Amino acid sequence: MVVLAVVSAVGMVVDDRVLAGSAIWFKPLKFSVSLLMYAMTLAWMLSLATRGRRVGWWAGTVVALTGAIEMVIIVGQVIRGRRSHFNYETAFDGLLFNIMAVTIVTLWIGSLVIAVLLFRSRLPDRASAWAIRLGAVIALVGAGLGNLMTQPTPEQQAAGGRGVSDVVGAHTVGVPEGGPSMPLTGWSTTGGDLRIPHFVGMHALQLIPLFLLLLVALAPRLARLRDERVRLRLVMVASGSYAAVLALLTWQALRGQALIHPDGATLTAAALIAAGAIAGTLVSLRTTASREASDVPEKELAA
Repeated sequence: MVVLAVVSAVGMVVDDRVLAGSAIWFKPLKFSVSLLMYAMTLAWMLSLATRGRRVGWWAGTVVALTGAIEMVIIVGQVIRGRRSHFNYETAFDGLLFNIMAVTIVTLWIGSLVIAVLLFRSRLPDRASAWAIRLGAVIALVGAGLGNLMTQPTPEQQAAGGRGVSDVVGAHTVGVPEGGPSMPLTGWSTTGGDLRIPHFVGMHALQLIPLFLLLLVALAPRLARLRDERVRLRLVMVASGSYAAVLALLTWQALRGQALIHPDGATLTAAALIAAGAIAGTLVSLRTTASREASDVPEKELAA
């Protein structure tokens, strides 16, 4: 994936072809970087598993192979100048997309097996264990949301769906593909975009463990974070908040609403999530502080 990311970056510079409103090498660049991060994180998580290590090795191998097949097809279609996703223009294009569908489902199952192994493994630090487990679960949900993009749009359904339309499925909701988009991400600025919850969900695999590592890094300066119970509670609050944000982004996209143009309902939901996260953080910190204060007389009496 590192090599492919470099090749795709060069392709962005030397190949000026545009497909579906985006530079043709942009998709393999995004996918290679995303799969690189995903595979490295899963490999690290597998190194922590204490049970079923051989099963984990096979699951990790399946993830690597299916990811590689996915990228071979994406790059092959770029070379041909054709869409890789949702493409039924010819029988061969449809076959390639169906192969991609099988590989991504197989990759998801391999990731599920790894998540199960992480739940069965006993890790010494409970905060770390739950950061890894919950990150893996939310990532599975985010990956599963990709299935929403494969469903025919109302316009495609009206045209008769597969067998009639050359393209079945879409990234966007309520607007045509290839319209105005955000820089770097390519997400729509005029309608809903299902790639947003898909992306945010999958990268919980990295972000929630990174949040735990941040707490550990701050522990030498903030005495309260040295308590494993505090870190565990904060990880739970962060994971719950992350899951709520993922649900909100999915709801927003399905309503055909652009990320950067939220309506009152979206802003209200976001405010409630933020308030819940702040309240949960304060309760986590204060509960421990009050318990420590109540333990002082007992410790003095015991002394």
